Formats: sequence, structure tokens, C-alpha cells
Amino acid sequence: MALAHHHDLPAAAAALVRAKAEVPNPHIDVESYDPEGDLLVLNLGPQHPSTHGVLRVKLYLDGEVCIKAVPYLGYLHRGVEKLCEKLTYVQITPIVDKNDYVSAFTNELAINMAFEAMLGTEPPPRAQYIRAIGAEMQRVASHLLWIGTFGLDMGGALGGGATLFMHTFRERETILDCFEVLTGSRFHYNTLQVGGCRHDIPAGWAEMVRSTFATILRRVEEYEAFVRTNAIFLARTRGVGVVDAELALELGVSGPVLRASGVDYDLRRDRPYGLYRDIEVNVATASGGDCLARYEVRLAEMRESIRLVNMLLEGVPEGPINSLKAVKLPGAVKVKPGIGYAAIETARGELGTWVVADGSDKAYRCKIRPPSLHALSLLPYLAPGQNLSDIIVTLGSLDPIMGEVDR
Repeated sequence: MALAHHHDLPAAAAALVRAKAEVPNPHIDVESYDPEGDLLVLNLGPQHPSTHGVLRVKLYLDGEVCIKAVPYLGYLHRGVEKLCEKLTYVQITPIVDKNDYVSAFTNELAINMAFEAMLGTEPPPRAQYIRAIGAEMQRVASHLLWIGTFGLDMGGALGGGATLFMHTFRERETILDCFEVLTGSRFHYNTLQVGGCRHDIPAGWAEMVRSTFATILRRVEEYEAFVRTNAIFLARTRGVGVVDAELALELGVSGPVLRASGVDYDLRRDRPYGLYRDIEVNVATASGGDCLARYEVRLAEMRESIRLVNMLLEGVPEGPINSLKAVKLPGAVKVKPGIGYAAIETARGELGTWVVADGSDKAYRCKIRPPSLHALSLLPYLAPGQNLSDIIVTLGSLDPIMGEVDR
């Protein structure tokens, strides 16, 4: 599913897009910069309302134009990876819920898949369906949050910014209602465990999810209507924050940011795991590489995730939801010595878990590979040459979640 929007640009605008695609030097020595320049050092965040979490970006500006950007990831650090080494395998799930705190379900999926790979076990079919349905629901909820906050980053471009935000939050709340009925929690679920799931699908839940997504699918048209003819939105996103595909691959960028630069790669299709081995996923890509392309890809992904959820709900089999015995003690699961890695496709890209096991009930070493960290590594390349207002839009389009960046 390829999306493109630059073909109708005038020649001058297309030339501007190509010029912005050239990679600047993120390591420029400001001391050697033009002595006639009027340099100003500006801290963007962490208090600025358009920065994300504890992120601080030190900007060197010549007038209104940035010549260098240095991101500082802040001090949200909670030592998650070390906690994963101190707790047993069955105690870790609620800890990783707080990493990508708007996609808790996929956090749980990634780390438990790594443990299962080390154990050599697979969840039963019913658990696989619950996991895939939950992962796609979480993708839609995450993209709804992103679209709304992107509207806030735009400010006056979309009804003062809050209009789109209120619309998307209205729908996101209905998805959280579905998660609450399934798990008892709206945000941090603690629902997946080694070998399967903790909670089974309750009566009437499938109909609730279908009704929810039928409404959201209609509302997606509203979101598109906000920007389809909005000259301000198009001017602030088209040709802004262009990510070159080669640079994105070099920096390990994945997910919608990578696919918006024309790289047709999605772990669900290209390195399938779980139920994705048996279903077809239509991957959305775009060739622009700019903020508008990233918006288009995420909107297309929402439609595809809704399709997948509706399809999967039709085929949920009966049976157990865990392949292991019921957990009665913290040390119930032990993993043989070895090294393993498991990765999944979250709303932000490749979330991986690398585990070193020593045969005990705890991981000897646990390393989490978060997609937001790699997305943020683009900022020193994208900010130079942009105005301050464009940097805010570019940052928002990368959709970083600082909980998984500073772990």
C-alpha cells in the first residue's frame, strides 16, 4: 500500500524537497561558524509544551534558523533493564508496561516473546489471537494519541490545535474502555505472561470491539477532512523534516518513520512472529519522507489495524490461554543458559528484547531496544537549516516516547 503526495508539487517546491533531503553535518563546530553570524543558544524543553517528556534539545540559532541541535534525553531513567535482572521472569511484565507508556500491551508482548524463545515454548492458538488483537488495538490507540498531539504541535493550523486533539482522544478513550473490560486496567495492563495470557476474552467483548472500531473507521474520515484542504497544515508539513531513506537505515530507524521514507519494511510481514505468520499484513509506505508522509502512513496503518482486528475476531479458537502451568511462585519459570533476541513491530517501530540467561529464574542480562531512541537520533540531522517552528513540527512527527528512550 504505497502513498505518495509529491508528484503534484510544482518544480520549485520539488527542488526544495530535494534540497532539504541533503544531510547536514550534525557535528558542526559552532566556534568555526560564520563570525558575522548572530548566534543564540536556546533550550527547547523540557518545560516547553511541544517537547516530549523530559527531552531537552539545545539549539544553536542564527537568527531564526537552526545551525546545530544537540538532544539531551533527560532523567526519566528508572533502571528498567536492571530491574528486569533483579526480578524473576514472571514478575517483569508490569515493569515494562511503563516504558512506552502509551503502548503497554506491545511492551509486554516483546519481552515475554523473548523469554518464550529462550524456553522454546509457544503460546496456544487462543492466546496468539488475543495477543495479535491486543497489539493491533494498541497500534490504533497510539496513532490516535499521536495525531491529536501533532495537532497541538501545529497550534493554529488545526482550530487552535485542541480541536483535532479532542476528536482523537474521544476515540482513544473508547479503545481504553475495551482494554479495561479485557484486563481490568485502562493503561498498564499486566495481562501477558510467559507462555500466553493472564486474562481471557469475556462474554460480549468481541461485539464491543467491533462496534468501537466501526465508529473509529468512520471518524478517520473526519481526521483526513481536517487536513485535506487545510493549506496551513500542508504548508507546515510538506517538504518539512525530510528523512533520507539511507540515513534512516544507517541510524536504525524503523516503523512509520522509516516507511514514510519509502522503505517497505515491517516486521509483521518480513520477519513474522506469532499469529502474523498466518495472516497477510498490508504495509503502508510513502515516498516523501517528510512530516506529511509520516502522517499519511500512520493514518493508513490505523485502517489496516482495524481491518486486522475485525478479521481476527471472527476466528478466535476455543482452548487454553497459556502453554505453561499456572504460576504459583515467583520462581516458577526457569530458563536454560543461552542468549536470545525477539523483536516485534510496535506503533513506533522495532521493539526488541535481548536476553542472556544463566539457568536461574532471573535474566542474567536484559537489554531493551526501543524504536523511539533511534527516531530521536534523526533530530541533529533534521533540525539544521530549519526554523524553530518547523523543528517543533518535525520533532512531533517522529512520535518519540521518552519512557522507552531513557529506561
